Amino acid sequence: MNANLENKLKTLPRSPGVYFHKSSNGEIIYIGKAAVLKNRVRQYFQSSRNFDVKTLALVREIYDTDWVETESEIDALFLESEMVKRYKPRFNILLRDDKSQLFVRIDMKSEWPHVSFTRNPADDKAEYFGPFYNGHALKKAIRYLRPIYPYFTKPPASRTSRLDEDLGLSPKKSEGSELYKQNLRKLVSYIKGNRVALMRELEQAMKYAAKQQEFEQAAVLRNKYQAMRELQRRVMFGDREFLDISKDRALNDLQMLLGIETSLARIEGYDISHQSGKDVVASMVVFTNGVSDRAEYRKFKVKQQQNDDTASMSETIFRPFSEKNVKSWGLPGLVLIDGGKGQLSAAIRALSERELAVPVVSIAKREEEMVIHNTDSNISLRTLELLQKNPVPGVGVFTEGSYLIVNLHLGQRNASGHSRNLGSGVSVSPYSDVIKLFQRIRDESHRFAISYHTQLKKRRQTKSILEDVPGIGPATRRQLLRSFGSLKAVQEATEEDLAAQIGPKKARILKTFI
Repeated sequence: MNANLENKLKTLPRSPGVYFHKSSNGEIIYIGKAAVLKNRVRQYFQSSRNFDVKTLALVREIYDTDWVETESEIDALFLESEMVKRYKPRFNILLRDDKSQLFVRIDMKSEWPHVSFTRNPADDKAEYFGPFYNGHALKKAIRYLRPIYPYFTKPPASRTSRLDEDLGLSPKKSEGSELYKQNLRKLVSYIKGNRVALMRELEQAMKYAAKQQEFEQAAVLRNKYQAMRELQRRVMFGDREFLDISKDRALNDLQMLLGIETSLARIEGYDISHQSGKDVVASMVVFTNGVSDRAEYRKFKVKQQQNDDTASMSETIFRPFSEKNVKSWGLPGLVLIDGGKGQLSAAIRALSERELAVPVVSIAKREEEMVIHNTDSNISLRTLELLQKNPVPGVGVFTEGSYLIVNLHLGQRNASGHSRNLGSGVSVSPYSDVIKLFQRIRDESHRFAISYHTQLKKRRQTKSILEDVPGIGPATRRQLLRSFGSLKAVQEATEEDLAAQIGPKKARILKTFI
């Protein structure tokens, strides 16, 4: 331990919080949470502790440590999750496997949504919050919120026990699902960090109920208000509450690197997925202030089903940038394309047809190099040209025709097209946070596209021949299969047998078709 760090550790507070271990070049290599910062952080530097090999490797690289104090352990839990998701420190990935990650799932689309936990988020239009690395603490935190914002823990049956309802842990079904959803949205808002606004709203409602002499309701609101005050937690990052963008190193460095004057509060990532030109789909993922914003994701089924990624990318970019969508979503600060020069050119062409000047770059799969068009990417090349003339360690800028190829991780290589193990070799790049931001966006757009492609592929493979028969709808198909037992039996049935089930007209059409 160096002298500066030793002196710094003497100032550690006894409050809960989140700590950031950094290497000698300023890279955040590990993020953790603590109930008492002073005790937890100093444990890393006690020679008497028996660490495993991975933790010893971490301790050897720690050059500096920073921390953020929080009001409670619950606050530290949520802050740690957001910070790890944002910066992806390599020792967090090394010391924790995927099985330790837990997400909160709320399906607001169902009539009576319930709150549950999962380790594998699916693209089922439900809302997911996480990942969290301490499942026990997460479940306890959500349980603390239940008396304030009652929720179901599983889909309610038609006849359920009223015990949880009487205890104020589950909503009253007699009040209707819409009121329950409004209450559940407040729970989501609380998780996202809107504690102050919600407390103010509760206080106002409590005073109004007392003024109207609705003392029973005022007492209920008072209990909720006091329970919320006791939690004393505040989420620093969420979909609606973030640190100031200038304080985020990855976004700030990226903005300076590309000379983008507009805000990078919204970054859109695009990818194409297909199998030899079949089930061609595209994904659009959105990162708001550096954090994935699942509610803004969109997926597209490409109209021209062909084995041509550049044509598919051109169509994909053209569609979301319609006048209607731009008015509704706004323009992104940056468009990130998963692909090389061909896909980038296709995206530039589509934006040009829409007469939009949006900064757009691509990430080549194999080496994870950034590809930029010299004139049409709508970015300033000033910083990149300076880096090309005056190279810095870990960064390479190369000219290839009309394009600039930017390698922000010289000395590091990727093992495959979409692997996450970039990090073999040695690199002292000052843009490590930018690399990780790109990786998060690229990996998420790829995952989302693959997910949709797989859905369509399975649907096509299980498609029944009956779906192609004109005049035979879903109800008729169900009736045929229920009556005859299988598609093969339907095909072998006589026209008279079919007519007995679906009528002579449909039977004649069906028999002729099959």
